[in-house]
Amino acid sequence: MIDTFVQRPTRPMEWAADAVRALAALSVVVVGIGWGFVEIAVLMLALAAVLVPRFLGVRAGFDVMVGVTVLVAAWSSVFELYTRVDGWDIVVHVALNGVLAALAVIVAQLVGFLPSHGHRAGLIVSTVAVGLATGVLWEIGEWWGHNIVDDAIYVGYDDTLGDLVSGGAGALVAGLALPFLTARSRLRTADRPLGDAASTTRHPGASVSG
Repeated sequence: MIDTFVQRPTRPMEWAADAVRALAALSVVVVGIGWGFVEIAVLMLALAAVLVPRFLGVRAGFDVMVGVTVLVAAWSSVFELYTRVDGWDIVVHVALNGVLAALAVIVAQLVGFLPSHGHRAGLIVSTVAVGLATGVLWEIGEWWGHNIVDDAIYVGYDDTLGDLVSGGAGALVAGLALPFLTARSRLRTADRPLGDAASTTRHPGASVSG
């Protein structure tokens, strides 16, 4: 993964993905100057999240999608758009839970915990499960933040249920789109794409054909 992370971008979308990462790093500096601890923590988490696709070598278009979604979610928190714009939190939960669930499934494939090929229905179910789990952790974080860090962080019964349902819906879409999202990976093992790399990790002694 380190070799993948330090690869130079060669295509426009790869350059765009790195530009989004640079914007995330700049965002940390900006929020550190103009805002407080909570906002800095949010942007630091966002920066960490946008680095993950670079390590995984995911499809460049998906890389850009992850970066933009994460940054929009983070800055929406900074500008309090979730409480100012009706329905905005639902939109962000659909998108963010979807891309994060897809990334988690890709990691699980790489380490051999989930199959890389076939088992389409199982991978969709796994993606939805991860998306729902991510939503639960998100809501726990919001509750903790509201009660421990800053009571301005909005929590509520309807908000929690809406976030969980929308996050699950986003994860379902990501699960259905998983074959597209994992195609054309930059992560290579023995000149094979990401999916085959995961199977190689599971069966290092297996013969290679093709």
